[in-house]
Amino acid sequence: MLFGGRAGHSPAACAAGTVGRVTGLFVTLEGIDRSGKTTQARLLCDALGAEALAIREPGGTAVGERVRDLLKDPSLTFGPHAEALLFAAARAELCRRVIRPALAEGRVVVCDRFVDSSLAYQGEARGLGVDDVREINAWATEGLLPDLTIYLAVHPAAARARAGRNDRIESEGAALQEAVARAYDRLAESEPGRWRRIDADRPAEDVHADVVAAVEAARASAAAL
Repeated sequence: MLFGGRAGHSPAACAAGTVGRVTGLFVTLEGIDRSGKTTQARLLCDALGAEALAIREPGGTAVGERVRDLLKDPSLTFGPHAEALLFAAARAELCRRVIRPALAEGRVVVCDRFVDSSLAYQGEARGLGVDDVREINAWATEGLLPDLTIYLAVHPAAARARAGRNDRIESEGAALQEAVARAYDRLAESEPGRWRRIDADRPAEDVHADVVAAVEAARASAAAL
């Protein structure tokens, strides 16, 4: 069962769900394309009940969804700087209009991708520099960071074998995904207190069990502060 409160966030009423009481926690799911982030975000929110707020990146606001359409459009091409700035712009709107208000209400925000995606894709794989992309996003998000980042680790070859329609980024092929996977490995190793690496090359139910356990541990840690 999830329990306790998050420092700086007001408590909220318990909502029906299979996991139990949850309050004020920012959880992000990261990984290469087709690692199962969307599925695991949905399963987690189902387990948490109405207290959870599911959002995706880019998206979640009127501006963010328009930016998403641009970034996903396979008929368009972007330079890496423009790509990074578009992601940051959508993220700025999402943080100010959706994430921060939800956390202030004591909700559990479950986000499919966040700043770490930009660090991995644009910062490292695109060669813009992790530190520079981190600085841009720190400004865009006004310093907001997740309480818990779940890294769904899967070999790029296994991810490619999963069914799905390629968007603009996925269409760039194996080399990009392999570079992103290496970037995620380094990011996770650099902040072990925030990241939880979970083997995602398993049945979704098994992965989900580990995701819930990671969230429970994060709640316990927050309550102990």
